[in-house]
Amino acid sequence: MKTTIIRFLLLALSFSIISNTNVLSQALPKIIGDKATIKQNYLPDYSFAGYHNGELQILNKDAHIILAIDYGAIPNDGLDDSKALINAIEATNDIKGNVVLQLPAGKLILSDILYIKRSHFVLRGSGVGNAGTEIFCPRPMMYLDNPEQLKELREYLIEFDKREIQKNNNIDLPFSQYTWSGGMIWTQVPGERVKSYLRKYDQPSRVLAKVKQGNRGEHVMTVSNINGLKVGDIVQLELFNTEGEKGSMIQDLYKNSNVKIGSHHWEFPDMAIVKQQVEITKITNNKITINSPLTISIKPSYNAQLVEWKHLDEVGIEQLRITFPNAPRIAHHVEPGYNGIYLTRVFNSWVRDVVISNADSGILSEEIANVTIKDIVTEGTEMAHYTVAISGSYNVLVKNLKVYNKAFHSLSFNTLSTKNVYQNCEVFNSPLLDQHSGANHQNLFDNVKVHINPNEDNTYPLFTGGGASYWKPSHGAYSTFWNLNVHVLNKQDSKKPIILDGMKGDGPYAYIVGVNGNNTFKIDYGPHSYKENINESLDEVPSLYDYQLKKRME
Repeated sequence: MKTTIIRFLLLALSFSIISNTNVLSQALPKIIGDKATIKQNYLPDYSFAGYHNGELQILNKDAHIILAIDYGAIPNDGLDDSKALINAIEATNDIKGNVVLQLPAGKLILSDILYIKRSHFVLRGSGVGNAGTEIFCPRPMMYLDNPEQLKELREYLIEFDKREIQKNNNIDLPFSQYTWSGGMIWTQVPGERVKSYLRKYDQPSRVLAKVKQGNRGEHVMTVSNINGLKVGDIVQLELFNTEGEKGSMIQDLYKNSNVKIGSHHWEFPDMAIVKQQVEITKITNNKITINSPLTISIKPSYNAQLVEWKHLDEVGIEQLRITFPNAPRIAHHVEPGYNGIYLTRVFNSWVRDVVISNADSGILSEEIANVTIKDIVTEGTEMAHYTVAISGSYNVLVKNLKVYNKAFHSLSFNTLSTKNVYQNCEVFNSPLLDQHSGANHQNLFDNVKVHINPNEDNTYPLFTGGGASYWKPSHGAYSTFWNLNVHVLNKQDSKKPIILDGMKGDGPYAYIVGVNGNNTFKIDYGPHSYKENINESLDEVPSLYDYQLKKRME
């Protein structure tokens, strides 16, 4: 009898083991918990986003502290502090090591651009509350001298006659140079282009190595030559579509989906379609190891190369408030330039503990990598263009952003943005989760909460993506929404699900995992989207970023 019982128990245990060999964890969504699903659906590892790939905390390092008041920045006196602040920043250029420019508590008036042009520099206020630091910008950037760095953009807007046309509103106006560029606080590498717009300004890159082969999701590349590269170098990986409209790179980015591909993907074969700014961690013969994984596999036709990337390191902006006056809005793309912070060419840097009021755009970015932007509030009474926007950037983490103002693009992954993350963010006013076209791919909306007022037909265009037709579709394969919490503001019949849409016939192969809220929802997304745990909260894994980071660091 005992032998029979033991045999029965062993058989039951054996059956249990066999039946669960395909399951990693019953509590996890299948896309991270079921071996067969994992094998069939490539899920990018987003955990490399942020300051030092999320592996180090942002700390107040030992630094030489410069006091802005020593250069004449006197708060609350009603006088302009621009010259004093500019002089204080310039005084730090001759100081080696870490430097902090400490701003006093109170209201400072800024009517000119503060350029940050050095590494290991922190612009620090005294906090965002009533006893903190306020930088008040009384006039928009359109009244300042034209920045030399935007000369190419100005020529581009004129040459291609970029205009905002709204016939019903009697609007036919040229685009502003500040609609997606510029800021009153602006990081830059002197002499470097903000972004390529016109071919006549193109210069040959300094090629450091030609890349022959590398696999998606891996860190190792095979190169044909190494031009003085060493461990610790920060370089840019560039991949080109040299095969025209039907090129294999286009097929790789959009996974052979039947979506309309904009002409910019093939009309400029000498323009890199995929970029990653990476640190070299190991060199062995003709093998180079980088700090974060490749987003697509490298083929010979991509003419892949590693090139010099000039940038700033360890730059921080923190603990201050930036405010603009209430001003009437004219039209989309015609913003006068009430822009807060413009981040260009920074690596392993951050913005934290900042409140921005009444901005056209709160924080803009272009060609930055491994940056953390956290604990940010945007607010105001007028319509904004962007709140915190990620453009042309890689491995950027936007964490704990609170959006109280209305914006055309509440959260936005823009042209050539890759492996970036919005985590633990909340949008209170007319939210749109924008993927703005331009070969952006593999970006993550992670544990984001939105507050919506559905349309009368029980729909809400949450996934509406912007961008020009020549850069469509809205995004490439594997863009991900994880644990999206939707709070419905007006009363709805809970028996009728609200349809979340806005991506009809566009962005392919998206992952939508975990949509929940105070109503029931249906998801109407682009072609070949993967949906799981709709109307379920992901309590076991509320954040994919945190889950992947913890797993990688174990």
